[in-house]
Amino acid sequence: MLPFEGVSKSDRKALQGELSSLARPKPNSQIFGFPYRVWLYYVIGEPKKDSSFRATLRRKLGQEPVFANSRSVVTNANIWKAFLQNEGYFHSEVAGKLEEKGYKAKGIYQVRVHRRYTLDSVRFITDTAWVGKDFKLSQEKTLLKPPVPYRLDNLKLERERISQEMKRKGYYYFSPEYVAILGDTNTNNYKAKLYLALKPEMPEAAARQYYIRNVYIYPNYTLNNAVQDTNRREAFRTTAGFQVVDSSRTYDERLFHNVIGFKPGRRYNSRVQDITLSRLINLGTFKFVRNRFAPDTQGDSTVLDVHYYLTPYPKKSLRAEIAGTSKSNSLAGSQLTLSWRNRNFFKRAELLTINATGGIEAQLGAGGQGVSNFSYGLNATLTFPRLVSPIAIDYDRRQVLPKTNLTLGYQAIVRRQFYRLNSFTGSFGYAFRGSSKVEHTLIPLSLTYVYVPTNSLGDLYYEAITDPTLAAQYIAIVQNQQLIPSSLYTLHFNSSPQSQARYSQQLIFNFEPAGNLAGLLFKDGNGDGQKKVFDVAFSQYVRADMDTRHYLRLTSSTTWASRVFAGAGIPYGNSSSLPFVKQYFVGGSTSIRAFRPRGIGPGRYLRPAGRTILLQDGGGDIKLEANTELRTKFNKFLQGALFVDAGNVWTYKDPTLYGETAVFSKDFLKEVAIGAGIGLRLDVTYFVLRFDLATPLRNPALAENERWVLDKINFRDRDWRKDNLILNIAVGYPF
Repeated sequence: MLPFEGVSKSDRKALQGELSSLARPKPNSQIFGFPYRVWLYYVIGEPKKDSSFRATLRRKLGQEPVFANSRSVVTNANIWKAFLQNEGYFHSEVAGKLEEKGYKAKGIYQVRVHRRYTLDSVRFITDTAWVGKDFKLSQEKTLLKPPVPYRLDNLKLERERISQEMKRKGYYYFSPEYVAILGDTNTNNYKAKLYLALKPEMPEAAARQYYIRNVYIYPNYTLNNAVQDTNRREAFRTTAGFQVVDSSRTYDERLFHNVIGFKPGRRYNSRVQDITLSRLINLGTFKFVRNRFAPDTQGDSTVLDVHYYLTPYPKKSLRAEIAGTSKSNSLAGSQLTLSWRNRNFFKRAELLTINATGGIEAQLGAGGQGVSNFSYGLNATLTFPRLVSPIAIDYDRRQVLPKTNLTLGYQAIVRRQFYRLNSFTGSFGYAFRGSSKVEHTLIPLSLTYVYVPTNSLGDLYYEAITDPTLAAQYIAIVQNQQLIPSSLYTLHFNSSPQSQARYSQQLIFNFEPAGNLAGLLFKDGNGDGQKKVFDVAFSQYVRADMDTRHYLRLTSSTTWASRVFAGAGIPYGNSSSLPFVKQYFVGGSTSIRAFRPRGIGPGRYLRPAGRTILLQDGGGDIKLEANTELRTKFNKFLQGALFVDAGNVWTYKDPTLYGETAVFSKDFLKEVAIGAGIGLRLDVTYFVLRFDLATPLRNPALAENERWVLDKINFRDRDWRKDNLILNIAVGYPF
């Protein structure tokens, strides 16, 4: 029983939960009052060896009995009383006793909780010294703002905050323990007055501001050659005043000017130190980063020498990888990648990566109707740890360094006896972080050229285009050269980088205009309504989409995960629809799992019965999709899920390939496909192997009054199972 005096109902419930969680020892797990795990502990028996199977089984399934102890009740009472005191419930009383009944015992506690104290006022008491003035200024951002409740944890956080602020003002030796907090709770109105001051016994060094004298950098430091690598007689002085021990001039001095925030003569700042270390680590050039401050006193001034010990990765490396792949378009297979890296290409920590790839892919869960691809390619990416631009761009240099990415690539996708698709890509863009939660990517220039050589078309392709119901689709995909000049902006928001948060969300927003600048520069020279570059018509469209994901941890082993995707591309000018490589698709292991890959839409489009999907069809200009699933962990390795998926794609305005039923209209909600199923996931530490079994609940391709197919579910019917049970096998979670 817990008497409460002046405590709200919500606070009462929270207090009861917190006090219960502090009680020790925790009782044994029970089902309907029966300690089943203790029973298993004794049934399995005492193992002869700790490494035996019986010992493992006993640890996993059984549980040692928790024995009652009256001392635990006294200990819990003292812990609860201290907790209530720290939370501002002063003068609360706690008493407990052990009550025995048969072979069971339980602790009974009497807790009297008094009204909680709130802050009445907060004052910073200082003298006229410089350290006192700076301490007084820190009050502006105090966490202790009346009338918030009194909490000891808040007092600790306030001391930490003051310490960090003082360190940012040059007080190198300042520590939270030098802040004294005095409280006056001798009032009758349940309010506390707080007084913050610097302790009189604070060391003199902690009251002084420090300035940077020298910055020493050892960019080739190793433990084996530490003496040689730190020989200051071999150091050269940079234009920024740094002392760099790099006799071979492996690194351009401008690298350190951009990365290291400290400069000789400037005041010490702990934030500058944190950012500098973060930049050095994120360069990807140095394997280990360590620094040291060497304080010194010059008369009345105090100075610091800063030493950075940087152990580099090997400059050049070659790596081979054999991996299984699982992509968002449900293509899965194996791939061999040879990767060559140069981590200091232009001596300023630029990373040049050249990848040669080759592999085979097939669509899982396609029931023999998916595509199979052989692919090979070569791509190169050059990353600069700074902004590279023909014009000067001003940015906040206190943040993490931005990156400039230049990419060039070629890829070929081969379907024997059908076609070979060649794709050339090139892009130039920037990536930078606004904060730990927000990342921006801006690609002002991207160019993609896709074409299928006539001499690569095989016999099966010519056979396929004889079908009048499919010929238009195949011809449009295979015989259409595509030149796509575009730009891209991506915003990636992650609300909770720390995984212990109960709720977290992610948002990815993309905006891609294509062909707008080319449309202004080039005109219709042939009078056929098409603007061209080198006699190739270029695509023109505006494409935007948003992918938002939400994760709510219901219990320690159960999570509710949801995703909503909405995207649309509006073609104009040269284009009547999005280029095939930019279209949206639904269906498959990472989409609506009750339908085969690319097996839905667009709109109400119904594929001819009895024909295999020879090529990758089913794309659209508009996509709406929602997924939700309940994930639970059975043990460390085995997980289960229940899920529901819904969505479809539509064409924006062009009925040429799929007819009027594929065009987006006001009745789009009536054309949404819905599926549901169950999943089994194996977590093998390095990856999650996923098995999702799903069945359609609503099929938009059917007649309007027949789209709901719940009444047709018949698990005993072999033909129904063959046509409606879709097994998706993939690596990783669907979202």
